Amino acid sequence: MHTRSLEILVGFFVCLGIAAVFILTMRVASLDKIGNSGTSFRVIAKFENTGSLGAGSAVKLSGVRIGRVRGISIDPVTFQAVVALDIDGSYNSIPADSNAKILTAGLLGEQYIGLEPGGDETALKNGDEIKFTQSALVLENLIGQFLTSFTQKDAKKDTDAAAAPSAR
Repeated sequence: MHTRSLEILVGFFVCLGIAAVFILTMRVASLDKIGNSGTSFRVIAKFENTGSLGAGSAVKLSGVRIGRVRGISIDPVTFQAVVALDIDGSYNSIPADSNAKILTAGLLGEQYIGLEPGGDETALKNGDEIKFTQSALVLENLIGQFLTSFTQKDAKKDTDAAAAPSAR
């Protein structure tokens, strides 16, 4: 009798563990809020660099998730990344001159698109393009710029030091 209750208890904890892993997977994949109002509209935004942004990434306005990235492609003429955004239909009053930034959230570096509303009285509608965009901040580029500026300063000091003795 004692082993039967122990087996039931172990089975309960195994089921609880499987449920916890499922919930955690859904939260990490950001699939916890699927299908808000049922309707959505699609807009596009062009970026120079999307970083690690991918399909399914969040679109947020004032920190509130209002949509998802539908897909990313390359414009064959300008070679910019064209990001298609599906925005929930209940947020149909976003000004047309809003800007879109690729931002990073959390320690894991999950990237998302943050919208900042403009002041235009006309709203974004299906098929519109967000004109004002800011690309992802790539850490490798920042480090490269820092090192380049650092080496340029050292090179200038060396040329100044080499020129100083010959002037005497």
